[in-house]
Formats: sequence, structure tokens, C-alpha cells
Amino acid sequence: MLVEVADLHKSYQTTHAVQGLTFSVQPGEVVGLVGPNGAGKTTTMRCIAGIIPATSGTIAVDGFDIAAQPVKAKGRLAYVPDDPRLFDALTVNEHLEFIASAYRVQDWKPRAEALLTRFQLTDKRKALAGELSRGMRQKVAICCAYLHDPAFIMLDEPLTGLDPRGIREMKDSIRERAAAGAAFFISSHLLALVEDLCTSLLIILGGRQVFAGSIAAARAQFGGPDASASLEDLFFRATEAQPEAAAQPGLHSPDSNSPGGAA
Repeated sequence: MLVEVADLHKSYQTTHAVQGLTFSVQPGEVVGLVGPNGAGKTTTMRCIAGIIPATSGTIAVDGFDIAAQPVKAKGRLAYVPDDPRLFDALTVNEHLEFIASAYRVQDWKPRAEALLTRFQLTDKRKALAGELSRGMRQKVAICCAYLHDPAFIMLDEPLTGLDPRGIREMKDSIRERAAAGAAFFISSHLLALVEDLCTSLLIILGGRQVFAGSIAAARAQFGGPDASASLEDLFFRATEAQPEAAAQPGLHSPDSNSPGGAA
């Protein structure tokens, strides 16, 4: 497995943001992380990225424990939050150079050039980040995330601020990298995006795991007689049917009903 999370808990004093998540992700998976506001999605991603420590539980990325081997684990992943924090005093090129240095990317300039071209940033290479629009800042963050060719990429509301061409390139890039073996976590309230791109779902509610498995398995479990139920319908049925958000086994546990994939 590329990512393995076991019994993940994260508490802030008396607030239990994440409660016992257990799931795994394999290469090529595109997992939709969905839930209402306050469900624990961002906390989950921040724990996996090593930005905040888990209260308990284990997280491994490509075999490296995020707590015991943080540098090696973080070197295998990338995380783009919903509001990427760039360095306002650095240019677009300087951001890429900084990331290349931090991740020790050899011969990074051709990679950077290809990314700038793909995301329509070539004429902004010398612009300061503080001068960029919200959508362009999003594109810079995506380019930085892709530069070191991570095996696991987490995207929180990845289409925010993007124009139609940027949205198409973003979607195409996800599909291409997944086909090449990278895995994705995509957190979004745009369920049409999740349905379009994702092969699997992790639904959380109140910090607990409600469902983990393929979209087909979700449709079989929550769709009832409606075989064509939309992901939006499935989401509401899943979350409203389980107000206590009872935790369910992870996708690759022995009693999982999913035929494959990861959440």
C-alpha cells in the first residue's frame, strides 16, 4: 500500500476532531475525501502531511512512518491546502527553485518549464506571488506540489479560483498522474468533481469514518433501488442515515466489501 492509516485520532483539548480513522490507499487511486463542514477532513490531511501530530494512531507513506521518519515520508507526498500560502516576496520562478532545493530535485528546470507551460504561467515567471490573482496562486501551488514528482498528492478544493482552461488542465493532470501510479486525496464540496475524478470514497462525519470503498460500492450500499443515484444523493443518504457516524472498517481490511481501490 502507498498510504496506510491505522486508528488515527486527533484531539484539541476536549474537541475530538478525528476519531479512529483506518484506511489505506494504493498506487493509482484517486480518493474523494468528503464530509460536511467540521467533519475532520482538513485535520486528517494535515496529520497525514505531518503538519500537525496525531494524538494517537499510525500513518505511513510509501512505507515511511510520518512520526518516526518524517523527512522520508514527507518527501513522498505533496499537500495543497484550500488557501495555499505562498511567499509574497518571491517570484513564481523563485518558488519553484525553492521547492527544488528543499526536495533536492535534480535537473528541475525542464520540469518547472513544462509545468509553467501547462498551467499558463510562463508569462508570470518573474511576477511576485503577492501580485498574482487567486487562481494564479493556486496554479503556482499546484506546480510546486508536482515538481518533485510525489507518489501521494493531497488536494483541498483544488479548483478554487481556476478558470475553465485551468480546471481542464487540473483534471487532466490528476488523471495522467494517477495512470502513471500516483495516488490522490481530493477533498471537495463539489461532489460532481469527486464523481468525475475519483475511483473511491472516504466519507467522514464528526471525525468518524462512515464509508470507505469504491463509488460502485457506495452506490450499492446507499443507492437502494436507484442504480443511477448521483454522488450527491449517496452522500446525503450516507450521512443522514448514520448521525452517530459509526466507524466502519477501512477499504483493505478483511471484511471490506469493496472489490479494490483505496480510501
